[in-house]
Amino acid sequence: MYALKPLSPEAIPGALAKAERYRLLNESEMAESICEDVLGADDDHQQALVMLILAITDQFGRGAGARVARARALLPRLHDEYERLYYDGIISERCARSHLAHGGPSGDVLAASWFAKALALFERSMTLRPAANDDAVLRWNACARTVNRHPELELRPEEPRAGVDAEW
Repeated sequence: MYALKPLSPEAIPGALAKAERYRLLNESEMAESICEDVLGADDDHQQALVMLILAITDQFGRGAGARVARARALLPRLHDEYERLYYDGIISERCARSHLAHGGPSGDVLAASWFAKALALFERSMTLRPAANDDAVLRWNACARTVNRHPELELRPEEPRAGVDAEW
């Protein structure tokens, strides 16, 4: 087994810029690795935590189960409550879109449940958003439009929210 090489603290800004580029190039595993290196140098680096969450969620199409748990496990490390709610919403939305892309009756039920959770989280985060930051509004609207375009995603009140934690 190979021992990992440490990243120097001075290299963090450049490494994060590379991680962003790798995400844009759809090379999320590389972005994830770089974020882990940054967190190895500074375990509380907020930008690296956010980028790591996003890099993990970029990979949801390739099996979301363990990745959802891994991304959600990072949320408590975010200092800001708005960001914890917002990125939990992102995780839920991306999980929903992954299930929607795979289709089928069970995929639709799971997608509907995850979209419902995402909408609730974005709604809660809107109450805490910083001034002039409407990111949660934009995400809520995107989820609402998707659900509105797909009538099969409407949850009836008696339906369980299959596959989604009961904590909310």
